[in-house]
This record gives sequence, C-alpha cells and structure tokens, in this order.
Amino acid sequence: MKISLIQAPIVWDNPIANILYFQQKIMEIDEETALIVLPEMFTSGFTMEPFASAENMNGETISWLKKIAETKKVAITGSLIIFENNHFYNRMVFVYPSGKIDYYDKRHLFTLAGENKIYEPGTTKKVIKYMGWKICLQICYDLRFPVFARNTEDYDLLIYVANWPETRINAWDILLKARAVENMCYVVGVNRTGSDFNKLEYVGHSQIIDELGDFLVEPQVEEGIFQAVLDMKKLLNTRKKLNFLADRDEFEINLSKKA
Repeated sequence: MKISLIQAPIVWDNPIANILYFQQKIMEIDEETALIVLPEMFTSGFTMEPFASAENMNGETISWLKKIAETKKVAITGSLIIFENNHFYNRMVFVYPSGKIDYYDKRHLFTLAGENKIYEPGTTKKVIKYMGWKICLQICYDLRFPVFARNTEDYDLLIYVANWPETRINAWDILLKARAVENMCYVVGVNRTGSDFNKLEYVGHSQIIDELGDFLVEPQVEEGIFQAVLDMKKLLNTRKKLNFLADRDEFEINLSKKA
C-alpha cells in the first residue's frame, strides 16, 4: 500500500486558506497512492479557541474530503475541530474512496496547553480496516501513552497526526520508533512545519517506520509530500519469524474514565 504524507505549514484559524493549500498539494499526488495523511487540526492549527474553525460532520471540510476521496479514489485522514452535542472534539477522520467516514476522537488531551478544558476526550480506541490493512488512528499527545496504543488487535499500521513543537521533537522521534518496535507494526507520524499564533515553531519530522524500527521515510524538515510503499507480506513474515506479540500482556483499559 502506497502512502503519501503531507507535511505543511498551517495558517492560523483559516480553514479556507488551509483547504486551498492542501487541495493543491493533493492534486500533485500520483494515482498509485492509496492513503493520504494530513496533520492534526489541519484547518486551523492547534488552537484553544475553536469557535472560528469548528464545524460539524456535514460541514465544508468534511464535504471537501469526501469529494477528494471519491475523485482521486484514495483514502484520506487527518484531524480537525468538530462541534457535536454541545462539545468540541479534536477528531481524526478517515475518509474512504467511497465517501464512507470513520473517525477517532483524541483520547489524551494536552493538559499543558489546556486542551482538556476546551475539548471533550474520546472514549473509544479506533482500529479501522482498509484494503486488507488494520489501521489504528491516534493523535499527537496519545503518542506518550503506550498502553492505549498497545497492539492487542493485531493491527498492521499505527498513524499519528500531530502539531508537535520543535522544543520536544526529540521525544517525537524516540516515541514513534518505540511504538513501531513494541507493537511490531508500521508507524506513520505526520507533523506540521512553520510557526503558530502562540509563536511555537514546528520542524516537521514526519516519517514512516517499519516493524523493526527502520525508516522507510526518514524524519523530514521541509514542507512537502513524502511517500513510501508498505509491504504486508514482509510485515507478516517478520511477525511469524519473531512472534513477539504472542508474549504480550493482557489488560483492560477503563475508557469511560476521562483522560
């Protein structure tokens, strides 16, 4: 399966400008791509004032994503601000080529920035199926909590979308590789570039890692489109040969409790 990552600067609280930017980038992607991954809050940046950019699941951004997916016959994923049932959510949507949508609401809200005071946490871990792949969806701060991401579902691909600042980028690199090795899966991490309203700097480091911790796409620092082909046969052969997941611990997570 060929994946395309779009690493980009994000215009603060300006969905129209951001959609126009990503529209142009997506049109540059070749037809062999099966999945396009955008950053966290790709229409707004990581804002704690969601009113200007929030929309519902019938809003313009969702409609645009569905049109892109259907036109290019590709799946596309990334997170945006959704207002639903009187709550704001940092929601990662996964739009299939058919227009069908699955989604994951960010479980671990970033308390250092007060995200937990503005947004409602998700209560469900999300593993979806696409083209024979089982894909686990995660957002930014979730990366710091390996128990939640633990591969108890035998998923094949773990995706993190983020607004992860330069000051802590070393942790991003370390933890993405750790999640790949401990879960014996491919890991995709897509981060943004540029600066935001809070004067935080972002240096990207979007990357793709295989189940042994080797890079298919090394951490990137420039805006752009970065691609790799994931090999299911290789992944399954490695798992069969090493069989580390057979020795994993069994546990239950109380998802009804707020993170």
